[in-house]
Amino acid sequence: MGLEIGNPLVVASCGLTKSADAVRRCADAGAGAVVLKSLFEEQVVGEMKEQKQYATAAWHPEALDYIDRMGIDLGPREYLAVIREAKKAVSIPVIASLNCVSSAVWTSYAKSLAGEGADAIELNLAVMPSDPKRTAGEIERMYFDVLAEVTSKVDVPVAVKIGPYFTSIARLALELSRGGAAALVLFNRFYRIDVDIDRIELSPGIALSEPAEIHLPLRWISLLSGRVECDLAASTGIHDARGVVKMLLAGATVTQLCSTLYRNGLESIGRIRDELSAWMDGHGFESVEAMRGALSSMKSADPELYERIQYIKALVGVE
Repeated sequence: MGLEIGNPLVVASCGLTKSADAVRRCADAGAGAVVLKSLFEEQVVGEMKEQKQYATAAWHPEALDYIDRMGIDLGPREYLAVIREAKKAVSIPVIASLNCVSSAVWTSYAKSLAGEGADAIELNLAVMPSDPKRTAGEIERMYFDVLAEVTSKVDVPVAVKIGPYFTSIARLALELSRGGAAALVLFNRFYRIDVDIDRIELSPGIALSEPAEIHLPLRWISLLSGRVECDLAASTGIHDARGVVKMLLAGATVTQLCSTLYRNGLESIGRIRDELSAWMDGHGFESVEAMRGALSSMKSADPELYERIQYIKALVGVE
């Protein structure tokens, strides 16, 4: 996204980046950049509702509209303070994260985040395509509209973090890159649900990813590298230096780390960085740029290896 980073290890948006002190610890551990813990649309709307509790039915509609606007303008002020303090504490890029679906709520707030010093903004657009009445085109239009609104209001790079649930990920990715996305983050990992059969109620599913989850984003990074007009950030299932190497070879610009940091501590960033350097030395790569995309589909003499033939090969010996 045009940001200067010392290495391709980015701490993903999570509880490990929720404060300026947390960001400083990530930088001290060796991170190339950090994405702040997401600010959720519900937080802004919730604060607006808290303001409305003092309103009465006798108030004029314009007064209620004013409270709406005030809620949007202020928002969770603590988030803005984190950006200011984090920028003073570290020299690495600090990327703000917005988890949203409504462009009307976020356009003005995105401008505030950029104004406080965020080096970039990551739009975490988590729209679950669960409504059978909503077409694929309607869902995709929501993504394009939010991106267009935000990029029209800010002068910092904007990344879009998406999930894998689209009819044509390749087409969506290309249109987002042409629509102003400086980077795409693949993939958003929707939180899972479970069922507590003792209480007979819904309960949280597994929150942390597993190394086996790397294969889906790995395939799409390799297929999209060189075919979209923006950078690609790999996310989900990257737990060690081997995972980082795989993603960079596939074509990722950077890799986002999260679950492995919860399991192994922030100090694992330095270990992954050192192991990445050792692998590069051992395989004759003098820079990350030299290895990036070496195994992408676009650079392959056999691009079919990335698609259906893999399915056929996977079945050999299983029957």
